[in-house]
Amino acid sequence: MQRRTFLGSAGITGAALMSAQPGSTQSGLLEIDVASYRLDRTAALFDGRVGIDGTVASFYEDSIGDMNTRAFAGGSTREITELGLHPFMLAHANEGFRDYALLPIPLLRQFRHKSIFVHADSGIEKPEDLKGRLVGTPGYSSTSLTWIRGILADEYGVEPADMQWVIANKDSSAGEAGTLSAQENRLPEGVSIETGPAGLDESELLLEGEVDALFHAATPAAYLQGDPRVQRLFADVREVEQDYFARTGIFPIMHVLAIRRNTAAEHPWLPRAVFDAYSRAKSESYREMSRVGWATSMLPWFAAEVEDTRALMGSNFYPYGMAHNRKTFETLFEYSYRQGLASRLLTIDEVFLEEALGFEEA
Repeated sequence: MQRRTFLGSAGITGAALMSAQPGSTQSGLLEIDVASYRLDRTAALFDGRVGIDGTVASFYEDSIGDMNTRAFAGGSTREITELGLHPFMLAHANEGFRDYALLPIPLLRQFRHKSIFVHADSGIEKPEDLKGRLVGTPGYSSTSLTWIRGILADEYGVEPADMQWVIANKDSSAGEAGTLSAQENRLPEGVSIETGPAGLDESELLLEGEVDALFHAATPAAYLQGDPRVQRLFADVREVEQDYFARTGIFPIMHVLAIRRNTAAEHPWLPRAVFDAYSRAKSESYREMSRVGWATSMLPWFAAEVEDTRALMGSNFYPYGMAHNRKTFETLFEYSYRQGLASRLLTIDEVFLEEALGFEEA
């Protein structure tokens, strides 16, 4: 885990700076720890091009499973942290977790039709063919799996109970995602779930014929290596996902940024400073994407991809703030409750920091 520390510009009032007694430097700047992945939209924060006003921020690169566990197990001192959206929801609804509140900063989004893989000999050619089949996964209640099940139910009439679930003993993506948190292993009632053979990860379950299909956020190694036995359910996944967005306006959210509630209460200027800094860092990424992305990326049609994405989703296709994201958040709230995972239907007001609900990008 790497750490980088940067001084933010003094963009808050003197009175606010003086209120930052605990954890403050002699200059009055608040010392904070921030944990997240280093992504194109966070890179400017990690390398110091963008600072969080009024702070000396130490940035830690960490994996999502470990960030989840560190926060939900209690005792985490990180003022700001990236968290899996659904694990946070389950901790809040089922475990009374209140240490952190969400900020309307979706750090990781991903369409999930691409995350459904099938064995070439399974005879599964369309979503409806999944009914009655064995489906492997490493984490039943992960954010990605909750989205996939919700989409299958809404779009194709395939309910979770229509499939038989096999939980892998190993996760091939643990190196990148970290160890699954307890909240990603919650199992509901009314669904057939069993544990897979010892020693086999989710990709191996599919290759060995232990399951007919695989749902996983990570792309199976066998698929990446071109193994003909592993195929995507949707061969035209790009077209399917674009059609889904065009019809629903939903760009599924996987990870969000959260702030300690007591820190936000003690330093009420900080949530806005964090939101503005992350927005500026994302703007830097947009700018680089437009000007030199074609040179820094190895993708030969990078520029065309950017142009096509903006034509469909708008120039700010990765929006922060609640105005553009409320429907997406509330859709996952509904999916979780409907799937017997969250004990009650969550609301925006209870999981987000109240004052952050009005934050919007400049």
